[in-house]
Amino acid sequence: MASNPTAARIAFAGTPEFAAVHLQALLDAGFEPAVVYTQPDRPAGRGQQLQASPVKQLALTHNIPVEQPLSLKLPEAQAQLADYQLDLLIVVAYGLLLPQAVLDTPKLGCVNVHGSLLPRWRGAAPIQRAILAGDHETGVGLMQMEAGLDTGPVLAEARLEIEPNDTGGSLHDKLAALGAKLLVEQLPALLAGKLEPRIQPDTDVTYAKKLEKAESQINWQQTADQIDRQIRAFNPWPVAQTTVAGQALRVWAAQPIPETYRQPAGNILLADPGRLLVACGSGVLAITEAQLAGGKRLPVRDLLNARRALFLPGTILGATS
Repeated sequence: MASNPTAARIAFAGTPEFAAVHLQALLDAGFEPAVVYTQPDRPAGRGQQLQASPVKQLALTHNIPVEQPLSLKLPEAQAQLADYQLDLLIVVAYGLLLPQAVLDTPKLGCVNVHGSLLPRWRGAAPIQRAILAGDHETGVGLMQMEAGLDTGPVLAEARLEIEPNDTGGSLHDKLAALGAKLLVEQLPALLAGKLEPRIQPDTDVTYAKKLEKAESQINWQQTADQIDRQIRAFNPWPVAQTTVAGQALRVWAAQPIPETYRQPAGNILLADPGRLLVACGSGVLAITEAQLAGGKRLPVRDLLNARRALFLPGTILGATS
């Protein structure tokens, strides 16, 4: 490898904003990829116009070649990658499977920045699953990629405490910044072959399956702590939801209260100026920010000022009839 790490021929594969943060960090540190791989443009917005990924948009502003194959299993896509004669492929939230032929193409293989402390939360949604599970700590790992799902040896990692008020959005931003920092700091040693791989243990493996909209429905029989974690994990997507008087109600923010009332789960106990107290299977949830269907996301104070009749004490949230 060249004595100057920035002279190495690297490529970057990623798609969403999480990945774009890492690409920007590489560029800021003088590591300009020879090519960027990202998923094909997708329809987005009300008009469903084709939209480039955040990674593609950033690459184009720096005049970096962009490749968008539908699959890396295709022989022509693999031949195209080989033509770049890469030393290393860096993968961050790319979203496409890398077959063994691709993993073997760069001289130093492929590395991935993953948003968890492996082997906990392998898979698609590690950030949200960590919050849902009530984990107190998470982090990022720089991993040598294998054919298995996030099974490769860990080359370096950085840890981060999950704060009681962290949401899927806030933790995403923290881990993106942490991962970008880790990548840039460790890349020179990686290119020089100085990082010691740590084989992942077979124990304590958990999987972070992809988020589904169906998971957003609040079950008021759960504890206030469980529902609070659901609300935080699913902010900003898919957003925890319930119903009030047959109308959809998206819950953006809340706080669990350890008090217990002998009331049916989902029962509105109190609608005071700044919060909506709701009985849970155990404990009470104080909703502080919510959104009615067709309306704006509002602090509960403003929501009650506009639609107080919907939230009278005794009303059951999530009632089916």
